[in-house]
Amino acid sequence: MHTTPALTGARHLVETLTALGVEVVFGLPGVHNLPVWEALAHTDIRLIGVRHEQTAGYAADGYARATGKLGVAIVTTGPGAANTLAAVGEAKASGSPLLVIATDIPSTLRRPGVVRGVLHETSDQQAMFAPVTKGGFTVGNADEIAGTVRKAAELALRPQSGPVYLGIPTDFLKNETVAIPYTPDPVRAFGPVDTWRAEDLLANAKRPLIWAGGGALRSGAGPAIGALAERLAAPVITTFAARGLLPVDHPCLAPNPVHAPEVGRLWDEADVVLGIGTDFDGLMTQNWLMPPPPKLIVINVDAEDAGKNYLPDVTLVGDARQVVEALHVPQRRGLDELELRLKKIAGILRHRVREEEPQAADLLATLEEVLPKDATVVADMCVAGYWLGGFHRVPSAGRFAYPMGWGTLGFGFPASLGAAAAGGGRTICVSGDGGFLFACGDLATLAQEELPVTVIIVDDGGYGMLRYDQDRENLPHRGVDLDSPDFVGLARSFGVHAERVAGFGRAFRRLLSEFVEADEPNVLVVRAKLNPPLNTSPRWYRR
Repeated sequence: MHTTPALTGARHLVETLTALGVEVVFGLPGVHNLPVWEALAHTDIRLIGVRHEQTAGYAADGYARATGKLGVAIVTTGPGAANTLAAVGEAKASGSPLLVIATDIPSTLRRPGVVRGVLHETSDQQAMFAPVTKGGFTVGNADEIAGTVRKAAELALRPQSGPVYLGIPTDFLKNETVAIPYTPDPVRAFGPVDTWRAEDLLANAKRPLIWAGGGALRSGAGPAIGALAERLAAPVITTFAARGLLPVDHPCLAPNPVHAPEVGRLWDEADVVLGIGTDFDGLMTQNWLMPPPPKLIVINVDAEDAGKNYLPDVTLVGDARQVVEALHVPQRRGLDELELRLKKIAGILRHRVREEEPQAADLLATLEEVLPKDATVVADMCVAGYWLGGFHRVPSAGRFAYPMGWGTLGFGFPASLGAAAAGGGRTICVSGDGGFLFACGDLATLAQEELPVTVIIVDDGGYGMLRYDQDRENLPHRGVDLDSPDFVGLARSFGVHAERVAGFGRAFRRLLSEFVEADEPNVLVVRAKLNPPLNTSPRWYRR
């Protein structure tokens, strides 16, 4: 006779996740969180078990970036929770809505102010996450679980989105509970925005420029920004986090990256800059060597964040899409001339890439030619990834992920697992040999879950960017040249199809074309050394 499982804390946890619309979670089991695994078995939530907690965090981040939904990582106590910190820090810096649910030691064994030596005990596990999260909660009793999960999820998703920690003492998961009725916090309502000063500055600008960041992309402001740019005949520069905001053929989309002098000149010439959903971080501004514009208008949910690096003349606090839609400016002349200028700049950059690093030009051209329209590209912190971050033409929002919030090496492969789990097309991961080894054990996850991922491992025998730094300073190579494993044999040992090629020429193009059309996961190892592009700090032109 079938019996319904008791309404335990674990059941309330997973039922609340279901009610929140969570479809996929990533996690690693431990002695303290096994009741969650049992409870998940009675839901439709897909549980993807990974081989390291850091992978759980990165995969949840990759899922969040691909979908705009909440990413969920479930890990165990103490060291298991601590293993997620690098991934959580990247999510914080990149504004990814991530919920890390970690068990804690039994409440009955905790003694305030004393670390007793309980298995996996930490003096204050929530405090460990404080510097890298938007907020945190620790459940006080089992009846609070459902409400606290809702509260944590709402905080993670509320603009500016970010990661939130939720700790649950393990004994609460087995306790039979009655969920305390939960009253959600009121949805943040932004007050009316007085746009007349911004509209006046934009209407009278001779050379307006729009600078759009991750907040603009996450709010879905792309169409509104595109329409505004056309009315203003203003170029749109997108940050690393905003790639895909506008279609690649939009007449106002400036070629990437702003680190190219021809693109940077658009900023230098502007008499009014409209910054949308951005904090003008150091990586995009070459550590703020870009001069402050004569007039600056910012749109952001956080006025302090928007004005911390360049002093704005006008601050419009609110949702990026709603505020941009509220801006009314007259149609200006010059759109055709702007489009011609931007096309000329794009041609100059293509020529420069071909002259400076032909292999990078081949990589970029092949990706643009052979990737399906619904493919998502995830790049790691590696030289090939830097080329993609600067020059890859992203067709739409959510189709490119890059760890330039915090700059965490090892992001690419595990984040690609999360992006692939989101559905909607194949995911292509571009990683270096050094970064891939951070999470190579999750080839087992890739194979077991049969995720549609093509992993491109660019093997240059070590940390190519650091080798370049040492070469520039005429220093000997120390710590940067690595003995690589047989990556093809490694992947095949996990049951993942793999091949290798030398360079990014015809053989690479042929194999990648086959790999992205396959029904199975696969790995393509490319033996190649690339010089870094001009969007990497050693090559910044502003000094």
